[in-house]
Amino acid sequence: MASPLQHGDPPSLGPFTVQARLQVLPAGFVYLGQAQDGRAVSLAVLTKGAALDAAARDRFVTAVRESAPAGVRGWLGRATGRAAVLDGTPQVLAMDAGVAPWVAVPYLPGRPGAERFLEPVMVGGTLIGQAHGPDFVPYWLGDRAPALPGRPGAARPLTETARRVLLALAVLLALLLVGVVIALVLLLGRQESEPLPRPLPPTVQVPTAPPTPLTPEPQQPTPSPSPSQSGSGTPGPTPGDESGEGAPI
Repeated sequence: MASPLQHGDPPSLGPFTVQARLQVLPAGFVYLGQAQDGRAVSLAVLTKGAALDAAARDRFVTAVRESAPAGVRGWLGRATGRAAVLDGTPQVLAMDAGVAPWVAVPYLPGRPGAERFLEPVMVGGTLIGQAHGPDFVPYWLGDRAPALPGRPGAARPLTETARRVLLALAVLLALLLVGVVIALVLLLGRQESEPLPRPLPPTVQVPTAPPTPLTPEPQQPTPSPSPSQSGSGTPGPTPGDESGEGAPI
């Protein structure tokens, strides 16, 4: 039963336009598409997990190539009708065995479609004869998004090679050197703009006078004035008096 397309579904696969979902299987998706001539086709594409596994991708491509006619070479090939239909395998109209392989077969309601090529991708038991033995779950089963083929001529993502790593390291060192130079220029310019400190005046030692003593120095006695000069004072001895004689008692 067809269901609307969801986010992540491819809008087209090769020359076929994807219109709706038909089935969602563990190994891939089955879509209803339309060819350029208007006929309906059944498209099967692996999931991303299965497409990234080399063994799962090889099982899908091998099953398609064993049923594809000799004229089909990539998605530009057209079926010639010479392919024999064995065990209900539908006729292959076109295929792509790239990183996201897909296959296109005619869409006939009630008949097997492109989902028949997804059956060999899931390995259960043995691949020879009747399946027996233990089953296992592939490690890629959790990645259930459809594998989308790359756009023609799309640029591949850059990878980290030794040359690119060395180039990035050289650019980083150059930027670091430029940063150091700018920091030094700013630092030196700031130092030159600041005024230099003025030198201190020289110290001049001026001798000071010795301290004045608190006790005054002894002075010379002042001479007494003579009687002739002063005219008064203590009378001196008379001429008639002898030296050494005193006044009568």
